Amino acid sequence: MNALERYQTPTIALAIAGGLVAGQFSGIPSIADRLILPFLLVMLFGAFLQIPLADLHAAVGNRRVAGASLAINFVWNPLLAVGLGFVFLQDQPALWVGLLMLLVTPCTDWYLIFTDLADGDVALATSLLPYNLVLQLLLLPVYLAVFAGELVTLPLETLAESILLVLVIPLGAAAIGRVAFSRHFDESVVEETLLPAFGPVQIVFLALAIAAMFASQSTVLVANPGVLALLAVPVLAFYTLTFLLGLVVSAVGGFSYEETVCLTCTILSRNSPTALAIAVVAFPHEPLVAMALVIGPLLELPLLHVVTRLLCRLRDRPRWARTSVGTGVE
Repeated sequence: MNALERYQTPTIALAIAGGLVAGQFSGIPSIADRLILPFLLVMLFGAFLQIPLADLHAAVGNRRVAGASLAINFVWNPLLAVGLGFVFLQDQPALWVGLLMLLVTPCTDWYLIFTDLADGDVALATSLLPYNLVLQLLLLPVYLAVFAGELVTLPLETLAESILLVLVIPLGAAAIGRVAFSRHFDESVVEETLLPAFGPVQIVFLALAIAAMFASQSTVLVANPGVLALLAVPVLAFYTLTFLLGLVVSAVGGFSYEETVCLTCTILSRNSPTALAIAVVAFPHEPLVAMALVIGPLLELPLLHVVTRLLCRLRDRPRWARTSVGTGVE
């Protein structure tokens, strides 16, 4: 983990502060608004470049963990997001939609770091990554149409265009990039040098996009200073309930400690940058949708650090006598 990755939370906080300050100067908001999407596209290209879509078959070897992860991510989490929004955000439909977009999009990068920090099965976690990406690409429009259609105006054509623009195009470009790298460099150079170099690029352009967004919407934020507090309660409830569910499922399924860490980090980590890119294009007149997705990482990353510490404390329990599970293949 490089320095930028280690300090992503304060980096995002600084980007927010810088954006708010810059947004007070005349002319800056309109310029910043035009920079958000290009910054996000560069960030997504860097993220997708590191996703091994060719390894889709690898998770089939551990059907128990893969099945539990997919069921929780794509059935439990969407239903929980709707329930939490109903309880806590009925009076804030745009924030409710932002919360929904945050909680139904599983992470495609960060969860690997936290899996490794807690000594989980990183190989198994990596094999789940392409499924998380492909399924959220297919299901996000469905979730929004079913659960969010009555909350905000949902332009289905714009939503489809936004997914094509911010997911399919960067993903296709990244796939071409991986092929080009493979043809011109040894695999070890690609995996150990070239691809890791894009990690800091992702964070830099995510921070730039966030700064631009807050600069462009500074007046909205000044008018809604309690957004962070409104989101904190449902997000904390999500992490608590889903963490406990992961432990219960792991116990019932007889998962090893390493498998439990893999499952827990996979079902808790969220893909806010991708959801943010879609929200910027699909909901240009509902800035609070995107704001919810910007604020999400400020809450998520500290909570994930707490989760890894809790898992490390639990690993000495008798039923989790640590074994080497390799790739998790049974």
